[in-house]
Order: sequence, then structure tokens, then C-alpha cells
Amino acid sequence: MLNSFYKGLKSGTDIRGVASEGVAGQEINLTNEVVASISNGFLLWLSEKVNKNVADLKVSVGRDSRISGPRIAQVVTTEFEKAGVKVMDCSLASTPSMFMTTVDLECDGAVQITASHHPFNRNGLKFFTREGGLEGSDIEQILQYAQDEKKPQATDCGVIEQIDYMSRYCDHLCDIIKKGVKAEDYDHPLKGFKIVVDAGNGVGGFYADRVLEKLGADTKGSRYLEPDGMFPNHVPNPENKQAMESICEAVKEAQADLGVIFDTDVDRGGAVDKSGNEINRNRLVALASAIALEGNEGGTIVTDSITSSGLKEFIESDLKGKHYRYRRGYKNVIDKGLELNAQGINCPLAIETSGHAAMRENYFLDDGAYLCTKIIIKMAQLNKEGKSIEELTANLKEPVEETEIRFSITEKDFRPVGEKIISDLMAYAEKEEGWNLADDNREGVRVSFDKDNGNGWFLLRLSVHDPIMPLNIESDSQGGVEIIKAKVMSFLNTTTGLDLG
Repeated sequence: MLNSFYKGLKSGTDIRGVASEGVAGQEINLTNEVVASISNGFLLWLSEKVNKNVADLKVSVGRDSRISGPRIAQVVTTEFEKAGVKVMDCSLASTPSMFMTTVDLECDGAVQITASHHPFNRNGLKFFTREGGLEGSDIEQILQYAQDEKKPQATDCGVIEQIDYMSRYCDHLCDIIKKGVKAEDYDHPLKGFKIVVDAGNGVGGFYADRVLEKLGADTKGSRYLEPDGMFPNHVPNPENKQAMESICEAVKEAQADLGVIFDTDVDRGGAVDKSGNEINRNRLVALASAIALEGNEGGTIVTDSITSSGLKEFIESDLKGKHYRYRRGYKNVIDKGLELNAQGINCPLAIETSGHAAMRENYFLDDGAYLCTKIIIKMAQLNKEGKSIEELTANLKEPVEETEIRFSITEKDFRPVGEKIISDLMAYAEKEEGWNLADDNREGVRVSFDKDNGNGWFLLRLSVHDPIMPLNIESDSQGGVEIIKAKVMSFLNTTTGLDLG
């Protein structure tokens, strides 16, 4: 059983904590000693997983641009070396590339040191095997080993090899674009295109010079390509308003054909069209679905629960696919895609509105660079036909109004409180006239309303990890969000355990 300290380090399917000073009230808990314990816990877990002695393991280690990355990487590689592991030290690397080391370098496991888009003082560890990312139960086992101070037997046969795997990964992306575009100038398929990149000082700057420029694109006007773990310009996060304003501005200033943006470790991506309009959230899901369903006619697209009603209509009516709404959490969405395919259901894409997009053709790996690569290929293909990327999603109906309200649960044992509210709301909605419960909802409570009652829908759910109940509301009419909000609040005001502000 995990104690409160180690339980607090578990963040879904990752480990995260405070790794640097600089934020008042946040003390470092990812100390060298704790990181060493976690590293050894992973080796014990991996040894059992792949049925090899620890000293026979081959494991890659990479990191994003955070200021604590070098320190943590040093601890991890040292502990691995002590245990006799062959360590492939990849230094600065994207999270998806670290998974790919299990494919290309035949590593038994991989460790990426990252905390995604979280503040500079935080960091964490993300693990892979050839089967993909770990489950929450795997993380608990690793942390249990760490808590119990279990470690492999020390040996003197471990080695650390410095490797530039990112060059190989970039060459792979270049080859995909060459094959996809089939330009007359085969090695320069992006010649004549202007594409700008905003890496937010994460590790995604490689995409501008080692992929796009190499293929002939003009990337002048790109922003924040240099890794800087203090993230001085904006949060590297495609969901962040300031970040998206930055890439939209860059596209307009450069008069670019396309803009792409990544989060810190490049497992998420977003884009901007030539007019400076965001291709993000529902529109990004729509575009990725259009691309993924080519050659997969009638296929199923798995998304998270907060996707719009317009997106469902677009996937099923315009693309002739099937839309499977599932739960929030990118790993939940990916696991459902894998499950559907195992059942014989054609599912080429699992994607969350946050920008996590995993394609079956790419190991169901959520890879922001791969997603943007597929978008760029489609842009180049359409350009040959005198068409633009915007035309692919022209029929997507987007809401007139939308909002998200996050209610804090005031009880320490928050999950039972949230689950009771969900259960009570379900019963309430079934009795209320004009409340139409969604028949395809798999998380929380989703209810739609007709034109006279808000002309939209709401979804109330319990956060995957936190004592929060997010309420998402969309409407196709001006003022509709407030009408629907009032209906939901009439119920929430009867509940206990929520801070309704």
C-alpha cells in the first residue's frame, strides 16, 4: 500500500513532482534519493515484464528541456549503470522518439524525463515498453518498489552509451513526407511552402530545421525553437490561449501556408491555417479524422468525452465514419482504440481534444510531430489539386458559444462525492422534461437541449486525477450557454461537497 508521499507522485500513468526550487510553498520531492528509488523500482518492474535479468536489460533515457532534466537524467542513468543495464543516453529528446527506441534500437524499455506542459519547477518520469506507455497499476507497482527501497543487485557490467537518436527519428519523419507527397523534386517535397513552428522553448524546435527545412520548406518566422527550461515566452501547450495566439500571430506575420505548435515534449501538437485560424480541439480532431479515414472507410474514431455535437455529425455524416466518445485521459482513449481493433473493429485513430493523437499506423503512439507531419503531407497533396487544407473541414459545425467551469470538491475523499453527484444528476436528468440524455456517453452525464431550451448540451464529469468536477457547456445560439448553465445549477445547488463559487 502506497503511503501519502509516494501516492502523491503518481499522476495517472506518469510520475510527477516538484524538482526545482523557485515556487513559493512547493518543496522539492523529486530528490536524488527519490529518483534513484524510482529508477530501481522501474528496473525491477521491467525485469518481470520482459522476463529478463536486470543485468541483461537495454534501456534508453531521454529528457525534455526542463532545468531539472540533466540532474534527474544523471541519477537515472547512474542507477541503471550500477544495476548492470546497457543504457542508451539520448539526452534532449521528444517523448514519442523515446518510445521509438524500443522499436528501432530494440530497447526493452525507455524512460523520458518530462512533466509535459507543467511549470518549470516540476518534472517527472514517463516509461515505455515495446507495447507502449504503462498503465496506472504499473506505476503503482514501481512506486511500491521505490517505497519499500527494493533495488536490483549491483554489478560492474553496466554501460552508458551516448546516442543521437533524434537524428534517426527526424530522418524517419522526412522519409514519411517524401513518400506521402511524391514531389517531382523527391528530396525536397516542401519546396515553395512556408511553414512556421512554435516550440515554446520545449524540445520541438528540431522540427523546423531537421525536418521542414531539410525538405525545402521556408521556416523563417518560426518562434522559440531554442530549448529553455524556464519557458520564458509562453507555456508550451496547444491548449494555452497565449501559446495559440503566438503561433497564429507568427503565421500572419510570416504569411505562412501553415503553422504548427507543440507542447514541451512533443507528444501533442496543434496547427494554424494560412489565414491564422486555429486548427485545434474539435477542428484538429475533425482534420485528423478526415486524414485517418482515407483508406479506412466506415472506420471508428475514438475521442474523449467533451467533443462537440458538430464533430460527431461531421465524422458520421461527412466522413461516413463512426464516432466513439470515451473518457478523458489520453491513455484511456488510446487503450479503447487498441481494444476496439482487438475486437475486429476498424479504428485507425484515437484522439483527445487536448492534442494527443494516436494513429494505428504509428503504433497508436500519441506523437505531435507525427500528427503535424500527416497534416503537412495532406496540405501538399491538396495543393497539387489547387485545394487547401481548410476545405477538408469546411462542413464542420462549431458552437456559437462554449465554456468550461471547474468546480472543486471540498471533501478530502473526493471520489465518492463526485460519483454520488454524477449518479444523482443522472436520475434527475431522466425525470426532467426536455433533458435528453446522450445514448453514446461513457463518462459523467451528458444532456442535450432543443432550440427553446438553450440549443446545446452540457457534460458534467469527475476529473481523472483531481478533486475537480469540470462542467462543459456548448450552445448553437447566442445566450444559450447561460440558459443551460442555469438548468444545471438548479440541480447543483441541491448537492453537497462542491464549491459552487
